[in-house]
Amino acid sequence: MKEYQLIVIGAGPGGYEAAIRAAQLGLTTALIERRDVGGTCLNRGCIPTKAMLHSAQLYREAANFELFGLHTENTSFDWAKVHQRKNDVVVKLRTGIEQLIKANKIDFFNNSASILGENDVQLDQGEVIRGENILIATGSVPARPPIPGLDLPNVVTSDELLDDPHFTQADSLAKEILIIGVEFASVFSSFGCHVTIVEAMERILPTMDREISQSLNMVLKKRGVSIHTGAMVEKLEQDENGLVCHFTEKGKAQAVPAQQVLVAIGRRPNTQGLFAEGFEVACERGRIVTDENFRTSVDSIYAIGDVTSKIQLAHMASAQGICAVHTIAGQKPPIDLRYVPGCIYTDPEIASVGITEDEAKQQGIPVKKGKFLMTGNGRSLIDEQERGFIKVLAHQETDVILGAQLMCSRATDIVAELATAIVNGLTCAQLAGVIRPHPTFCEGVTEAVEDVHAMAIHLAPKKR
Repeated sequence: MKEYQLIVIGAGPGGYEAAIRAAQLGLTTALIERRDVGGTCLNRGCIPTKAMLHSAQLYREAANFELFGLHTENTSFDWAKVHQRKNDVVVKLRTGIEQLIKANKIDFFNNSASILGENDVQLDQGEVIRGENILIATGSVPARPPIPGLDLPNVVTSDELLDDPHFTQADSLAKEILIIGVEFASVFSSFGCHVTIVEAMERILPTMDREISQSLNMVLKKRGVSIHTGAMVEKLEQDENGLVCHFTEKGKAQAVPAQQVLVAIGRRPNTQGLFAEGFEVACERGRIVTDENFRTSVDSIYAIGDVTSKIQLAHMASAQGICAVHTIAGQKPPIDLRYVPGCIYTDPEIASVGITEDEAKQQGIPVKKGKFLMTGNGRSLIDEQERGFIKVLAHQETDVILGAQLMCSRATDIVAELATAIVNGLTCAQLAGVIRPHPTFCEGVTEAVEDVHAMAIHLAPKKR
């Protein structure tokens, strides 16, 4: 029987990064993955969706080439090639990860895994390997709510839409798409599809800052996206023309036709078949319960990422995996897990870190706000960017930055600077003391933090 100091189950971002860090720390490590290295994020999530979004953005921009003094004729797209480029990106990244696993001398098993007990894991051929510690990083799978009609043809989750050959053919792009949730709205509307969003909450992106939600709502509607909020889907039906989604919106019955329905309303922990009969760790509503050190109810077994359902983000899973491995190795975790940037890759991009205005009010924290509209940013105008802003919240008394919300081009990159400031307890004055290059999108950070003190250069003076 092969023995290891650590067995990692699941090779998504949380799992493979944890395995590499364990090897760097000198632990003998095994990594098990039943599908492809990179997990959902690389193969059926973050990376392929962003590759498609990039294609969609370029296509939408091509329609406005005249603004830039450029001329094209008969601009079109090939849906199959959009998917092929997406696949090429995925394969390149996956190959790189496979090489890193090999270079770090990690034993990789392309198998299903079943945990037999505190230290033993059975592979699907029957082989058993033993680990002093086991780290579960099996991620999540798309959630399918109990809505009648979800099993009809052309009702898909993101997994099928990105991976099923039936939906990646040149002629497979539907002209009318209904999305339960907001995922993919930017992609499909940019490719000329009529998109309808049905959202159960009172506004789209209900967990984000209210102003971001309102601004994205306006941008999407301007592009022809139909949005229904406070809408509860009751059933999906099929008629001679395609699909029909029946829902109640603010007490009124509605029916919207569509050729395709994308169910993108969340994910659930992936624990099916993970534990052998007669053995399990404590779970709560399907998720694995852990303590602050990622230890489960069994001392030798840890769990991180989506399978614990705390925060389902790839970068959070990676950070948790690294912290868990340092704990297993008897070292202090190197990452501050309190402040997790949230990113939404719509067009324009959206990002948030720390608290929002509503959360500050609920918690009784006195804050002051600075906001810069990116219509006054030179790079945004050069790139013909739409409505956007950078907003910063700071403590009323100490000036320490507590939160930031962004909706603008490169928001998902810029937010890292603001996360760094929050983690290190920096003030608006300290962040304003940094010279940022011109012309760049990040100049908006300077304006936003200066606006906290009514000192922004490119904003009209505030009324006193």
